[in-house]
Amino acid sequence: MTTPGTLYGVGVGPGDPELMTVKAWRLLATAKVIAYLAANGSDSTARSIAAPFLPDDAQEISIDVPMRTEREPAQAAYDLGAAEIATHLARGHDVVMLCEGDPFFYGSFMYVFERLAGSFDCVVVPGVTSVAACAAELRQPLCRRDDVLKVLPATLDADRLRDELLTCQTAAIIKVGRHFQKVKQVLSALDLITHATAITKATQQDQAIQPVEAIASDSLPYFTTIIVKV
Repeated sequence: MTTPGTLYGVGVGPGDPELMTVKAWRLLATAKVIAYLAANGSDSTARSIAAPFLPDDAQEISIDVPMRTEREPAQAAYDLGAAEIATHLARGHDVVMLCEGDPFFYGSFMYVFERLAGSFDCVVVPGVTSVAACAAELRQPLCRRDDVLKVLPATLDADRLRDELLTCQTAAIIKVGRHFQKVKQVLSALDLITHATAITKATQQDQAIQPVEAIASDSLPYFTTIIVKV
């Protein structure tokens, strides 16, 4: 009988390939099968980050995930992707799945993990998160001593965002995108807008850092984090 392969969920960090861990690099450099997500048929950010280390002969599995408010299309895409990965694992081939940032910190890998961990060995390789990368780029500590740090999805409704911001010293608001105006209004109402900085594509070549109060547009790229020092 063939011994099944192992699924590796590898965090490739926020954007700068040099921020990948040595373990991530080792697994990628020797991988025979590589999987990753491609949102709405576009290029994969995770693959772009890992590109300098990918073997030329590795077989690639691109999982096209529709980014919609409805959950059903994405769930169907994860089902298909997990099934394709399972085929390789059952044949005894290890599969390395790339994930931006960290696999278990809002990482897409967790949805494949949920589908396959009960049937195959899975190893999770942590990566540098976008929140840690933003703090480093801003040269601003996130928290100290008894400070409370909160990570808040911008998808929360305005009242929930407001309540959460009232009970922390630092907040990292992620998944900003089309929710920017809502976030900006909440920060203004709490007199926190002058304490908020937006970082888009942290550590990448086209990184942008802007004070939130100076941004006039109604939306920002999805990969934007707002750091608020409450």
